[in-house]
Amino acid sequence: MRNQAVFFIFFIFSFSNFAQINAVTENGDEVLLNEDGTWIYVNSGLIEPEGEVYLNPHVFTKPVKSTFLLKSEKVKLGIWLDPKKWGFKKETEEVYEYQFSLKSGDVYGMFITEKIEIPLTELKNIALGNAKAAAPDIKLIKEEYRMVNGVKMLHLQMDGTIQGIKFTYLGYYYSNESGTVQLLTYSSQKLMKENSGLCEELLNGLVELK
Repeated sequence: MRNQAVFFIFFIFSFSNFAQINAVTENGDEVLLNEDGTWIYVNSGLIEPEGEVYLNPHVFTKPVKSTFLLKSEKVKLGIWLDPKKWGFKKETEEVYEYQFSLKSGDVYGMFITEKIEIPLTELKNIALGNAKAAAPDIKLIKEEYRMVNGVKMLHLQMDGTIQGIKFTYLGYYYSNESGTVQLLTYSSQKLMKENSGLCEELLNGLVELK
């Protein structure tokens, strides 16, 4: 997947100190920028009232074969991964900390970190809002809380189309006093169906560090 940047760039977010202002996306949609760096669509109906989110009763733990611990330099979290299945590289331009690639196919991942604590409900809004800016047909396919290695995380699956390519994102979202992370895996919808188990293995390697 040579143009993989197209698939993930809209999920990246950063925070700056600015007052609440109105702005317009590249697609002409009006958004409202908040002081904490979040943004929502004006009169779009995208952001729904907060309701009950399902808590998956299954306990998720890192796979036995995920023996390599990749530590964040920004937040107190890390990722256990299987180096035989996943390759990784560190980002030098601070767009994200690490990027992952499945060695057996065109499936990718990324680890986005910010040194600011954000409620999980707001992380959902950020992810959906940024996704819609790049893929107007974005759909939230799955939303649930999971206990992952003893920590409550938000799990989202989103499907959409960018430049005629149908894609799927699977991700974990988490925040604590050290900062906020998004651990995402992504590829075409077909390849994600074939490799969802391997993506779940990578996601379930996310751990909170002391």
